[in-house]
Amino acid sequence: MITRRSVLQFPLVLLLGPLARHARAQEAAPALVARYRDSSRRGRPFAKDPCVVWFRGRYWMYYSLPPYEDERRTQGWGIGIATSPDCRHWTKAGEMAAAASYETAGFCAPGAVVIRGELHLFYQTYGLAKSDAVCHAVSSDGLTFDRNPSNPVLRAKGAWNCGRAIDAEPFVDGDRLLLYAATRDPEFRRQMVFGAEAPLGSRFRPEDLRQLADRPLLPPELPWEKDCIEAPTVIRHGGKLFMFYAGGYNNEPQQIGCAVSSDGVNWKRVSEKPLLAHGAPGTWNSSESGHPGVVRLRDGRTFLFFQGNPDKGTTWELAAIELGWRSGRPVLK
Repeated sequence: MITRRSVLQFPLVLLLGPLARHARAQEAAPALVARYRDSSRRGRPFAKDPCVVWFRGRYWMYYSLPPYEDERRTQGWGIGIATSPDCRHWTKAGEMAAAASYETAGFCAPGAVVIRGELHLFYQTYGLAKSDAVCHAVSSDGLTFDRNPSNPVLRAKGAWNCGRAIDAEPFVDGDRLLLYAATRDPEFRRQMVFGAEAPLGSRFRPEDLRQLADRPLLPPELPWEKDCIEAPTVIRHGGKLFMFYAGGYNNEPQQIGCAVSSDGVNWKRVSEKPLLAHGAPGTWNSSESGHPGVVRLRDGRTFLFFQGNPDKGTTWELAAIELGWRSGRPVLK
C-alpha cells in the first residue's frame, strides 16, 4: 500500500561550498556527493536508514520515516521510497503503509535486493524490544509490496542473544541469499551482527533461513564501537566481501567501520579506526555519521549512503559519499 502517490521533489544538492568551508574544521573531510531531506512527517528533515538498489531502469532508495507528531495521525514508523536516474538527484515516489498486524506499531530499516526481476525488501518491526524481528515483502514495481505469509521470517537463535533481529541486509552470493541483521545479548545491552543464509530459489520462510553460526559474526570490541554494532551492509570487491557497519548507538556518536571476509562468516576489521567518523563541531553531521548503505553503480563506482545530524536526533538527513579502492580496501574519495 502506498499512502501517497503524488510526486514530491527532494533534490540532492552538491556540497562543494560547505565542504570547502569545513575543510579547516575537519581535516581530510570526505567529499559528499549530496544530501537528501524528507520533511513530510514532522515539518523538519527526518529520514534514516538508507538502502539503495538499481531496479527497472532507475535507482530506488528505501529509508525509515518517523511517526507523525500530529496526534490526529497515528501511523508509527514507516518506510519512504524515492527514485533517481543517477543516484544523485532524487524524487520521492511514495511510502509503504502498514498492511499487517505485526506492522501496526511501526516498521522500518529496509534492506533491498533484486532477485530474478523482483525487488525483495527485508525490514524490521519496531517498538517490540526483544520481540522485534525481520519481515519480508516482494514487489514487481518498487512501490507496492506483497507480504510474506510467513512473516516475521528471521529471529536470532542461541543462548548468546535475546532473539531480536533488526537492520536487515540481504546480499546475493552465488546460489544463496545471505541475510545479515543485528541482535542483542540476553541482557539487552550489547548489540551485534549475526547472519543467516537461504537458497536463492526459496520463498525465504523461517524454515528456509539457516543461521550462519551460533555466535555473533561481529560484536563490538573497539572503544569507538562502544556497546553497539548494527546496520550491516555488504558489497563484493576483488573476490572478498566487505561489510560496512555502524558502531555505537545513535548520537554516542555513531560512526561507520568496515570489515572484510572471504566466506561471509568470519570477519576481520580493515582498521581499528572508523572509516567514516562523525563531523566536526558546527557541521551537519557533528552528532553522528551512521547506518550505512552501500551500492555499486552501473558505471562501476561505489557510493556509501549514511545518516547524520547536528542536534542529537532532532533532525536526520541522508547523504552519500563516493568510495575508492586502494590496495584492495575501501577509502573515502
